[in-house]
Amino acid sequence: MPKTYAFSAGKEAVEKRLDSYLTENIPSLSRSQIKKIIEKGFVKVNNLPPKVAQKLKKYDAIKVILPEPTPLKTLPENIPLHIIYEDEDLVVINKQAGMVVHPAPGHYTGTLVNALLYHCPSLAGIGGVVRPGIVHRLDKGTSGVLAVAKNDFTHQILSSQFKKHMIFRLYHCLVYGNMESDTGTVSRPIGRDVAHRKKMSTRTKRGRESVTHWKLLHDYENFSWLEIRPETGRTHQIRVHLSSMGHPIVGDPVYGGVKRLNNLTDQSVKEKIKKLDRPVLHAIVLAFHHPRTKEYVEFTAPLPPEIKSILNALEERG
Repeated sequence: MPKTYAFSAGKEAVEKRLDSYLTENIPSLSRSQIKKIIEKGFVKVNNLPPKVAQKLKKYDAIKVILPEPTPLKTLPENIPLHIIYEDEDLVVINKQAGMVVHPAPGHYTGTLVNALLYHCPSLAGIGGVVRPGIVHRLDKGTSGVLAVAKNDFTHQILSSQFKKHMIFRLYHCLVYGNMESDTGTVSRPIGRDVAHRKKMSTRTKRGRESVTHWKLLHDYENFSWLEIRPETGRTHQIRVHLSSMGHPIVGDPVYGGVKRLNNLTDQSVKEKIKKLDRPVLHAIVLAFHHPRTKEYVEFTAPLPPEIKSILNALEERG
């Protein structure tokens, strides 16, 4: 059966955009998903079809009828998963570098979603047919902790926690150059790059607020090992913010890592980095309140061997 939502705009909603209002009040849907359902006629304001950016008035009656999920075309695949934790509501994965989270052009098989559908067939349709169960993602080259919802209840609660910045996330990464202080914060809007539309950038016309906190864990010659705590969750946020500081992540082929690699004079370290085929970025901690028990839970994923190998090489170099 289609899912129906009904809202009456209160004082707090006056002059607010319709898509913003619905994104806040239907946490299981992203803003882009909200835009699509408005454009396809699944939303009515006072029984009339609205515009995406329509400004609300007090007492506006808003009705949303979500269509039933279309049959899932993504096929289950028997791909090994490193499961950190699992219960009836969620599964927490240590994602390996090189694995794409959900199907997209060029990556219709071999994704984490393909593997999850084999492990948990009931996942189909939860949170959408393209990204079933996915409430957050890690880039293809990033390894580490990732949580997946196994039912709509969990998907809605976790999505809401992410939108309200209630999820605690820590990453470790290796960057080029030495930091000028032990801690810091990058607060620069991120959006599509003005010149390269496939890249994200702080040089953008329509940037969204983005905040990243960093802490120096260890200094190496010409390298820094950092702990990163993103406050927001924009696409490529950590990679973009560190690159904008002049400290691109080692192994990052998009945001400055290749150029800095070519300038390295230490051939042994240079060769190890070339063999990585991934950015040295790892999601080491993910913590949140369990949707059903409300208990605060924390999950960790140890550094993968290829990252340890790079750090050992830097330690031996002195």
